[in-house]
Amino acid sequence: MSRIRFATVRALFESFPEALRNIGAAPTDEPPIAFLKRLAAEGKPDQASSVCAYLLPRREAVWWGCESARTLLGDQSRSDTAELMAAEAWVREPTEENRRVALDIGTKAASNEPQTWLALAAGWSSGTLASTPFPVPAHMTARAVYVALLICSRIVSVSERPKRLQICIAEGIRLAETGA
Repeated sequence: MSRIRFATVRALFESFPEALRNIGAAPTDEPPIAFLKRLAAEGKPDQASSVCAYLLPRREAVWWGCESARTLLGDQSRSDTAELMAAEAWVREPTEENRRVALDIGTKAASNEPQTWLALAAGWSSGTLASTPFPVPAHMTARAVYVALLICSRIVSVSERPKRLQICIAEGIRLAETGA
């Protein structure tokens, strides 16, 4: 079952205005998957991966972000971090308790680590911002996944980055199309 939430890329940008700044591509009336494939084919994997962060529903975006971080970092990945484990626990079982654990771990962790942002992505998937009564804005999960991948992209070697991002994009497309 398709998990694509938007009929066009323009609709995605209208729902998430900050995505327009982060992605850096002009809004079009293309279907999102066609847009992703076009960006990837044009040698713009950074833009295409940014689209995935906003295109996927929150749970799938966090899962995709965790898998993409592992793909991008390869041998450099620290896959056993508390932050990554908390994000994945929320994906497997998206309860309020798991969300709060991920949020707590993410808010206490180093902001320059991609795993921190993945924990925050899970923590910002619903509910309120930390100890405030304010609901989490809808774009926060996508933003956190985007930041995690941005940090990963700066860590991975320049020669490996395009190939690894293509793998991430293919997985994002598969998740969007099938939901599994």
